[in-house]
This record gives sequence, C-alpha cells and structure tokens, in this order.
Amino acid sequence: MLDIKMVRKDPALVAAELARRDLSFDIDAFLALDARRKQADIDSQNLQAEKKQASKQIGELVKAGTPVDEAKQTVNAVLERISAQLDEAAAQARQLQNELDNLMMSLPNLLAAVVPVGKTEADNQELERWGEPTVPEFEVLDHVDVGAQLKGLDFEMAAKITGARFAVMSGPVARLHRALTQFMLDLHTREHGYTELYVPYIVNADSLRGTGQLPKFEEDLFKLRHDVDFYLIPTAEVPITNMVRDRIIEPDELGEGLRYVAHTPCFRSEAGSYGRDTRGMIRQHQFEKVELVQMVRPEHSAAAHEALTGHAEAVLRALELPYRKVLLCAGDTSANANTTYDLEVWLPAQQTYREISSCSNFGDYQARRMKARWRNPETGKPELLHTLNGSGLAIGRTLVAILENYQQADGSVLVPSALGPYMAGLERLSPP
Repeated sequence: MLDIKMVRKDPALVAAELARRDLSFDIDAFLALDARRKQADIDSQNLQAEKKQASKQIGELVKAGTPVDEAKQTVNAVLERISAQLDEAAAQARQLQNELDNLMMSLPNLLAAVVPVGKTEADNQELERWGEPTVPEFEVLDHVDVGAQLKGLDFEMAAKITGARFAVMSGPVARLHRALTQFMLDLHTREHGYTELYVPYIVNADSLRGTGQLPKFEEDLFKLRHDVDFYLIPTAEVPITNMVRDRIIEPDELGEGLRYVAHTPCFRSEAGSYGRDTRGMIRQHQFEKVELVQMVRPEHSAAAHEALTGHAEAVLRALELPYRKVLLCAGDTSANANTTYDLEVWLPAQQTYREISSCSNFGDYQARRMKARWRNPETGKPELLHTLNGSGLAIGRTLVAILENYQQADGSVLVPSALGPYMAGLERLSPP
C-alpha cells in the first residue's frame, strides 16, 4: 500500500507515476474523499465536546433554580439528540474511512526509475543470456510427448480425477520432480544462507491482504467453503511474508536481513487465461515451487534484489539450462512490485524462452499493509521493512525444461549431473 501522507503531499507526482502503468488516478476524487473523511472526524469530535458540555448543564440549571427532575429531563433530551447525531456522524466517518482504505488498497506500487516504458512482455528489456540453446539433429518433442513416451506424465488421468490443468506423474519422472525440489532446497540453505520453512498451505484473508492478493486479485484464488474465509495459497510468499505481519523486528534478529526458503504446492485459478498454455505443465491450477523470500532494511533493498535473483540463476546454471534475464517493463510488472526481473528458460520445442522465475522487490508496499517493521538502532524508532521474493525455482517448469533440453533421439532423457545424488545413481530416464 502507498503512503497516504505522500499521496496527500504530492498527488500530482503519484498520478504521474501511476500513469507509467497506464493507470489514471483521479486526484480531485481522492482529495474530495479525503476532505470528507477529515470533516466527518471533526464533526464527531465537535459532537463529543458538545455532549460533554451538555452533561454539565444539570448542575448549572439546578443552581439557577430549576427543579432537579426538570433539569435532568431537559438535559437528557439534549443528550439524546446529540447521541443520535454522534452515532450518525461516527457511522459516516467509518464509511468514508472504509472508502478511503479501499481506494488506497487498490492503488499499485510506484515503479522504480529503472523500469522501462512499455505495455506488454514484448517491451521487456533483455539484460543477459547464459548458455547456448541446444540444436538437436533429431525432431524435438515437447515435454508432453516426452513424458508420454517415458510413461511418466499423464494428463488424461488427472483430468479424470479432477479436471483440466492438472497432471499425474509416475516412476522416474516423479522421482526427477522430487529430486529437483530437494536439490533446490539444499542449494539455497547450504550455499545461499536461507532458513528452510514448512508453512501452511491454507491462509486467511488477512494474510492475502497483507501481501496484496486481496482484494484486487480474489478471482485468481481458490476460496474454501468454510465458516472462516480460508484460501489455498497461490505461492509460499503469502504465509512466509506474513510471518512479520504486525511485528517489530529487533536489529539483532534482523541482522543483514531475513532469508527464508520453502517448498509448497501453489494453487491458482488462472482466471482470464483460458486458451493460453493449455497443453502440458506450463500453466496449471496446482504446481510446486521452491520460493525465496527476504525481509531487509530499506538501504539493503536493491542489493538484496540482485542477490536473490542471482540465487535463482544459480539453480539454472547448476542444471546447465540456457536462460535469459529480463527487466520487466511498466505494463508487465505486477501491481505489488516496484521492480521485477524474470528468468526465462530455453524450451527447444517452442524455440523460445519462457518464464521460470520472477524475482521482485516490493519496497515497503507490502510492509505498510502488514505493519511489518524493524527497530532502527540509530533512532530507536520502528521503520517499515522492505520485502522481496522470487521463485527459486518453479519445479514443474524446471522439469519441463529438463525433459525438453536433455531429451535424446531414442526418446530417453539424460539426468543433469547436479541431480545425480538425488536420483539414486539413475543417469538416464528411458522409455519402458
């Protein structure tokens, strides 16, 4: 959430910044709503003072010779009138405050200066490429056909069990999927300094509001039928980041920053994406990720973003998968982020790079929603944390990349050497 003090101070600047996202911010409407909310507070305060003053009039009337019962009756009539007005004014103030809160919650984050102009992924800025895309001398199959030959991927069975956009994995393919998870967790905990977490896969509405999925993106979530508003997590970012909600982190605990990693399933309705990537595992309702999350001091934010992105890149390099790093343009950057790097892995069957990780810096946008703070030792006062996260990596898409990049002419798939210790010596997945 944006700092409302900043919006009040310079609404024209905020409007100009939001225009970079092709979003129109109605300054007059914001100022009018804010003024009405302030006036409602003033009206409530004035009525409170009037009520307090009126309650003193019984004694004054009695001193002036008015009988006690008559004085009480007169003052009580006044107090009833003021109380009714006060209830109305308080209700009006709450309604206006809710409208203002909803408006502020709907505004996206302001973009960093480095974010390029643009509206779609075609306008993203390529920064780097690593590895050479493979050019096999045989006809390249996509991961769906490779998995079918291996008898390890079954989308028809998943559709029978549940519906479209799910998968059943079996045998060595399921083993490879598990190996990727273990490899990534070990890499990030042993070499990158992350603390491994196990977190709930179900969260409440407050947690989703804290990280920005609610209220704007509710249609993308799976909501459970329950007497409490519970949702399946769209990413481990939600439960992990909310661990610092409503907290003040002391300097000794924060250190150079909190680093957490977790492997979880992720559940997304993919609202509005019908017709896109419906074949295979690129865009599913249920998939798994190893998620990286950092909470840092504001002055460490930019460096933490580079480091976190590098940690995700290390997975791709260890697996020897060609990829490119891109800086997302204004129109392709998520509403919560101020800057995002996408890592896109090479998929031979599509002859293109596809996203396998998004690494984002949110600045204090999420922290302000969550009231997540740290105590600055120089001032002794609480200040907002900066939060960051990224996939390190998406397990299903990494499996896709291996099946396509490591496929052989005979239908087998080589196992990347980095996964050897996790595959019980299996060096190749072969058709039965």
